[in-house]
Amino acid sequence: MGTSTRFAADQASKKAGTTAVDILSPSGDKAGSVTLPAEIFDAKVSIPLMHQVVVAQLAAARQGTHKTKTRSEVRGGGKKPYRQKGTGRARQGSTRAPQFAGGGVVHGPVPRDYSQRTPKKMIAAALRGALTDVLVSDDVVFTQAAFERFVAGPAASAKAVAAEGELEGSAA
Repeated sequence: MGTSTRFAADQASKKAGTTAVDILSPSGDKAGSVTLPAEIFDAKVSIPLMHQVVVAQLAAARQGTHKTKTRSEVRGGGKKPYRQKGTGRARQGSTRAPQFAGGGVVHGPVPRDYSQRTPKKMIAAALRGALTDVLVSDDVVFTQAAFERFVAGPAASAKAVAAEGELEGSAA
């Protein structure tokens, strides 16, 4: 999954702006090939860009509703706990100060929006890079049943799912 690896398509398809991929039958034999657009599946792979987009998406998913009470928001603590002088202890003005049990929190979490603004072109470039990287690393296999389902639409879904089940059963 490196940035230096490139899809080894023939030069003719490179000039035509396409990338050829084999389609496999349920038995694992080559059932044909399909050409994929090079604008999507032969893009520059930028791992830092993909990381930035993923981090932004995860940050945007955060709820951000955390909150703690400060010393002014904690209930009670209006009376001075003991006199100012003569006790030998440090002077205190409220039992709700941070150093007391039951006191407020200093610099605690406050509600905030964690979302990061990511330009649409950056998101699209990261997606193209991820698709290219998956295709280059051979982590994806194009099956005939899945391709038929993609081309035919929802009508062929049941047939394609059954064929994929047969493929998984034979692989086990």
